[in-house]
Parts: sequence; C-alpha cells; structure tokens
Amino acid sequence: MFAKKPVHMQVNTPAAEHSLKRVLKPVDLVLLGIGAIVGTGVFVLSGIAAGLHSGNALPISFVLAGIVCLFAALCYAEFSTMIPVAGSAYTYCYTALGEIWAWIIGWDLILEYGLAISAVAIGWSGYFTVLLSSAGIVLPPSLSNPMGVAGGIVNLPAILIVLALTALLVAGTKKSSKFNAVIVAIKLAVILLFICLGFVAIQPSNWDPLMPPAGWLGIFSGAAIVFFAFIGFDAVVTAAEEVENPQKNLPLGIIGSLAVCMVLYIIVAVVLTGILPFAELAKPAAISAPIAYALNAIGYSWGAALVSIGALCGMTSVLLVMIFGQSRILFSMSRDGLFPRVFSEIHPVTHTPAKVTIFIGIITALVAGIFPLTIVAELVNMGTLVAFSIVALGVIILRYQQPTLARPFRCPLVPVVPILCIGTCGFLIFHLTTLAHEMFVIWLGVGLFIYFIYGMKNSGNRRSSTAKDLEVISSHINPETPFPNVTEGIQEEPGT
Repeated sequence: MFAKKPVHMQVNTPAAEHSLKRVLKPVDLVLLGIGAIVGTGVFVLSGIAAGLHSGNALPISFVLAGIVCLFAALCYAEFSTMIPVAGSAYTYCYTALGEIWAWIIGWDLILEYGLAISAVAIGWSGYFTVLLSSAGIVLPPSLSNPMGVAGGIVNLPAILIVLALTALLVAGTKKSSKFNAVIVAIKLAVILLFICLGFVAIQPSNWDPLMPPAGWLGIFSGAAIVFFAFIGFDAVVTAAEEVENPQKNLPLGIIGSLAVCMVLYIIVAVVLTGILPFAELAKPAAISAPIAYALNAIGYSWGAALVSIGALCGMTSVLLVMIFGQSRILFSMSRDGLFPRVFSEIHPVTHTPAKVTIFIGIITALVAGIFPLTIVAELVNMGTLVAFSIVALGVIILRYQQPTLARPFRCPLVPVVPILCIGTCGFLIFHLTTLAHEMFVIWLGVGLFIYFIYGMKNSGNRRSSTAKDLEVISSHINPETPFPNVTEGIQEEPGT
C-alpha cells in the first residue's frame, strides 16, 4: 500500500501495447497549456474580481495569483523532466510518496477534470444556443436544457460537443493538437482585439483610486478568485509521454504557457479597469460578461459579438484539453493496475488510449446532458490546490532522499519555493467553504473504498510477480545510469 514506484521504472518505455507516440513539439505544448488556461476565466472572472473585490488593483491580483501558480509550475517542471510519462501529479506522487497517496491524488484529479469537463460543456451549450438564437435558429427547450429545467429533457449541444471532441482525440494526438492550435489562435485574436479597441478608450481617471475599498484584503480576495483563471497549465504534463525530447520541451511548455497567459491577463485587467469605473463592473450584466459589456459601453457592439465567439472557442479548447488530461491520468492508473487494464490499451492505428478516452467522453457527456449541473467551482479548486501541494511536497522529499537522480530541470531555491507553494495553496484551501471540504472528504472516502477492494489487490499481484526481478535489478542500478531497461515494477519500502 505504501510502496513507491522508482524513477527508473517510471521513465522506462512501457510495452508497445501500453505506450504512446511522441509527436508534440514545444509550440504544441505552449498552445496546449494556453488552450487549457484561457477560457471562462478571462471572460468572466476578471469582472467578478474587479467589481466585487480588487477594484482598480485587479492587475495586482492577477500578479499575485500568477506567482502562486508559478511556484507550482516550477515544481511540476522538475518532476516532468525526471519522469516524462503520462499521469501528471499521480505519477509524481507514486514515485515520491507511495501508492496509496498516488491513488488519492489520482482520484482527486479524476474529480477535478471530470467535473470541469461537464461544467464547461454546459457553459458551452449556453453560449452556443445564444449564438444560434441571434442567427434566427432557436432550439426547443426540450433539447437545450437538462431534465427538470424549463421544460428540458436533454442538453443536446453539451452532449454533442463532448462527443465530437472525444472523437477528435481518439483520431490522434497530432490531429487534436492542430485543432487546438486553430482554436487558441481564434480566442487569442479576440483577446488582442479587445486590448486594441479598449486601449484607445482608456480614461486614466478611472484608475483613481488604485486601492479598492477593502484595501489589501480586497486584493487578496480578488487573487483567490482569479487564481482559478490560471488552472490548466498542469494539463501540459499529462502529455509528457507524447512529447519529443521531454526533458527540454516540457519546462518550456509549462512555464511558457503560464507566462503568456499571465501577461495577457494583466494587460486585459489594465484595459478593462481603464475603460470603465470598477463599480460599473459590479452590475449583473457586467459580471456575467465583463469584456463584452465593456466593448458595448464604448460603442463596439460588433466587438462584443466577436468576444462571445471567442468565449465559445475558449471553452472548446478547455474541453479538449480537459478530456485529453483526464484520459491520460486514467491511462496511467490503469497501466499500474489500479484500474482495469482495458483503460491502458493503445489503438494500433491512432496510437491513442482510445477506449479510456471514449469511456470518459460518454460519462461526462451524459452528466452534462442530463443533469442540471451547477458549477461547483470550489470543489474543482480544492482538487487543484491539493494536487499542487502534494507535487511540491514530492519535490522536497526526492531532493533529500535521492539527490543523485538526473534532473534536467531543477526547481530553484528548494525547499523555499515548494514550501511557498504548499503554504499559499494551504491558505486558499483554508478559505474555501465548509461544504467544499465535506464534499471532498466524501469523494475521497468513495475512492479509498474502491482502492481497497480493487486497486490494492491488483497492484499487489503485480508486485509479487516482479519481486525476484527487482532484487536483481536493484543490485545493478548505477546512479550514473539510473534508467536500466526495465518495463515495470514496484519498489517496496522497508516494512511494507
């Protein structure tokens, strides 16, 4: 239960039927990260934070939130170059803390990604039906609302978008990355359009006063909100096993995508608060669509329509990357025996984990289409913050337990940066609601039940079948060449 999977066994190429094809380049990774990060956050959360919390200091809130994410990104970058395989925080936790903690973080990520997919699909459906209505095409309520809501039976657009993106991902990672690049280009163009149109309409008097009514407390509250506009960069490392030269390219993808988004967010915040007084952004119409509202206010109604299209594209790319990340996490857990092996089978033609991707697509599509899902943002945030904290803890542990391991990228100032990551994430977790804590504990309880009746049993069978091989392997491991040709196995901790 507390067994760890050594680094040399994580990075060794798996058997052909359980391996992924390396096709992603640095630009693909940066676009993958931007695709996951830039979505509803910049189009919605900026107005909520400015109007209700940060005021004209919204750019400062974005800077603070970006710094917190940067701490986590540096930790992810170190792990991703040490262990360039699919699975993200789950894989790193397996190496640093052991199997039971890996299961907990994997189960946590299943919740985070799964809920995000369904929730964003419902949001996508809302934007899509509005755009159809503006074109004179009206979907009946029975096909645009879930059962029990305004005469609805099924949210058909939400189901179709999830299934369409699932099919795209099954077709091949390279094809889906090209599609993602097009979508990212569209939404970045829309954001740049807002910056250009808004820049000439800035009134410096709107920035006075700089500090919000609540002072630094308002800035920190705003940072806690816009922090979640940065969530998504960790999706880059779920693609580690499909990256060319991962030791070099993964840090570029992780830090590059986060840096691009941070700069864009800060500029958008400066322009947004310069166009309108921050009190104006507290109005209901502005809170739901602050960028479109601001463009309407300065006479660019056509620009507001384009922003709506950009928001739709933004959510499309978020959905694509979330389905991608979810499938890679389940793929890794299945390959380790914690889930049925069928989830780690690779399609012989497309070289993608087709079966697990289809499974995820069907489940999340049904949830999005049938249930009147309210976005439980705090529950998603809880999962993300826990994952960030555990990855940071793993960096500290491996630095001291295995200092000789090859680290193509080293997180600077260890243990200071990881401790700062854990501390800032813990601060935000503490300020989440009691309901979020209770729901998270219930989810973990269900996960532990599944682990003890299935995961531990099957993983234990794998350990017993390779124990003798491991004794031989361990006696021949050289710190100078830490990655011998071993396909899989588990290293037992003393006393387990």
